[in-house]
Amino acid sequence: MNAEVIYKFFPVLSAGQRQQIEMLAPLYKDWNSKINVISRKDTDCFYLHHVLHSAAIARFIAEFLPDLQARMTNPEAGISVMDVGCGGGFPGIPLAILYPHSRFLLVDSIGKKIKVAQAVADSIGLNNVTTLHSRAEEVDGKFDLIVSRAVTSLSNFIPWVKDKFSEGILYLKGGNLEEEIAEAMKKCKLRPSQIFQKDITDWFSDEYFQEKKVLFIK
Repeated sequence: MNAEVIYKFFPVLSAGQRQQIEMLAPLYKDWNSKINVISRKDTDCFYLHHVLHSAAIARFIAEFLPDLQARMTNPEAGISVMDVGCGGGFPGIPLAILYPHSRFLLVDSIGKKIKVAQAVADSIGLNNVTTLHSRAEEVDGKFDLIVSRAVTSLSNFIPWVKDKFSEGILYLKGGNLEEEIAEAMKKCKLRPSQIFQKDITDWFSDEYFQEKKVLFIK
């Protein structure tokens, strides 16, 4: 499966953005032969399982957070995003391609994965990405948005980034999340109105996205 699966849902991309997206697969294939940063069984479905899955966050922002979408596409706004537990660069690198006017900090506690994320960003000319070998709890500063892809349970994750964001958290997670959400609400003292979940299959119908969701924590 090639990059066309991305263009189907994100047709308004510049030639430069398309070039960056098309460079991803061979770069990750090469790095994966040296350092296992993505599941080897996913190699043939790279754009679907990794790039489009990451891009579900962009679909959520465009549909449900129009003010944030406007700011993230405004070169004068200076929006900052931290990707926590980015691994080899997901969802941060696809989002940085889609939002070239926003600044992304990709953070992971595993040095070899951060090495891959930085190398990929450099290779495709992503000037809006920096990386940091660190734990989220140790990162200084505040960000407009936190993003992540299923690094741990919500009740563990939310305390890691407490007081580090102004807009919210966008978290990719799969399965039945009712118990996990209830636990997070209790442990982190959240109101029901502060957590919203959206089925990714409402946008992307492929079977891979069954039970996968975007969670927004205000």
